Amino acid sequence: MKRTRMNVYFDPKLLSQVEALAMRHNVSKSAVIEAAVASFLSGDSAEHMEAALSRRLDRVGRQIGGLEQDVAILGETMSLFIRFWLSVTPPLPDNAKASARAQGAERFDAFMQNLGRRIAKGDRFLREVSFDIPADVSFDVTDEAIDGSQNQDDDKGL
Repeated sequence: MKRTRMNVYFDPKLLSQVEALAMRHNVSKSAVIEAAVASFLSGDSAEHMEAALSRRLDRVGRQIGGLEQDVAILGETMSLFIRFWLSVTPPLPDNAKASARAQGAERFDAFMQNLGRRIAKGDRFLREVSFDIPADVSFDVTDEAIDGSQNQDDDKGL
């Protein structure tokens, strides 16, 4: 295809935007300008833009839906853990609180290191959650679990 040279004048800010776009996409400035003019001259560019925007909005909507589910799972996980921990942890005597704080700080440091390793490897808790569990299966902290009167085989899942 034969090309014809044309000299045009641009506002310096617009030209810098064209140059930046050309560099990002690794194409010439002429290719960017030619694509922009072709898009401007095509009669259905508004329909193409609307379709592209619609696809992007749909994708963002699905991503937000996934985030909502992840946040709900994390909230339920934290709620169950806190409820169980508060139910089974006895209060400490005053003379044991200092050593408990020191041990807690050590455990927290180990937890943070483990979390950092998992994130660096790409491991995610929510990927491990099984969505195959029927909705009617539930886990509640019962008085039996707190009192330890349940069969020990039942507690192995904790």
